[in-house]
Amino acid sequence: MDKTKPYDISKQTVWEAYQRVKANKGAAGVDEETIGEFEKDLKGNLYKIWNRMSSGSYFPPAVKAVEIPKKSGGVRILGIPTVADRVAQMVVKMYFEPKVEPIFAADSYGYRPGKSAIDALRITRERCWRYDWLIELDIRKLFDRIDHGLLMKAVRKHTDSAWEILYIERWLKAPFQMQDGSLVERTMGTPQGGVVSPVLANLFMHYAFDEWMKREHPNNPWARYADDGVIHCRTQKEAESLLIDLGERFKQCKLELNTEKTRIVYCKDDDRRRNYPETSFDFLGYTFRPRRSRNRWGKCFINFSPAVSNAASKAMRQKIHGWRIHLKSDVGIDDLSRMINPVERGWINYYGRFYKSQLYSVLRYIDGALILWARRKYKKLTSKKRASVWLGRLARNRPELFAHWQMGILPTVG
Repeated sequence: MDKTKPYDISKQTVWEAYQRVKANKGAAGVDEETIGEFEKDLKGNLYKIWNRMSSGSYFPPAVKAVEIPKKSGGVRILGIPTVADRVAQMVVKMYFEPKVEPIFAADSYGYRPGKSAIDALRITRERCWRYDWLIELDIRKLFDRIDHGLLMKAVRKHTDSAWEILYIERWLKAPFQMQDGSLVERTMGTPQGGVVSPVLANLFMHYAFDEWMKREHPNNPWARYADDGVIHCRTQKEAESLLIDLGERFKQCKLELNTEKTRIVYCKDDDRRRNYPETSFDFLGYTFRPRRSRNRWGKCFINFSPAVSNAASKAMRQKIHGWRIHLKSDVGIDDLSRMINPVERGWINYYGRFYKSQLYSVLRYIDGALILWARRKYKKLTSKKRASVWLGRLARNRPELFAHWQMGILPTVG
């Protein structure tokens, strides 16, 4: 420890924090400095962060506010800290997260090491088969409305490190810089996009929801991913009563349920045939609803299960359209493969985990874009049918070019 510094912060931790920030990539903040530019004086920049943090004189700059369109409509404000501030936040996260991670509930899945959205989807599917009713839970603007006083009470419960507390408080108060350059003071919330924000949001929800459910409703299993969640119930009456309790609980914690997205759902299938207006719900990009399935003997039955949601499918089609593949006649098919394949593989790995066939129409949309590209690039393929035949032959000869071809989803001739 540097005896002249009031706070014992390891230089090695600052170095490791920078490496994690670099691996996560990310855009520039209000100073417009990229990771590449930050690295031009890497040693000096990291020393400056360590020196200021360990002396107590580090003050975070404003957070760049960026509007991100939501799949369900509207926008969400994403807060982008500067590269240096992301490194500083990562330092605190590396010290603070190990102190709170062990107390978090098993069914809290968002932004946690060793847990994923797929884990939450898998356990939710299994529970939907065992419980007839479900509450689809959505908290209105969780990251924007977290009460600073309640959050800091929780932070102090789990650390007595003065510098961790000091910098978490400063980050909570750092203003937003809007697109017009104006500064907006913040009296609540923790910016979605900040490095330390996810662990702080999980800590807040641990006491606002997770522990409350364990204490007040121990017989109702749930799964939560940040501000999205589901709660399983045996009966409709139980679900209605719990929903009232839940609304009161969130008021106590100065949060609010999004009434447009919070609903009671009946998990209808061949064994559960009651009439109820709500028989489907969306969770983490999947729609759970009654679906026709086949058992091992080939017999059809109705099963309540998840598949990629319409909103996620629309977003993927918009992404494909935004690539403007048909205008890239100056590049070859291998170039397109290198551009498309990593994204497509990510979609398949996530949205293809359950009821994969629902994803096929989106993947075939890529073929449609490639056919348009081929018709503009090659004079002999100006007709749609010729281009389709050419692409189909290419898919059979070189299936490794695109991930959906490797799955056997080949272009149709038309």
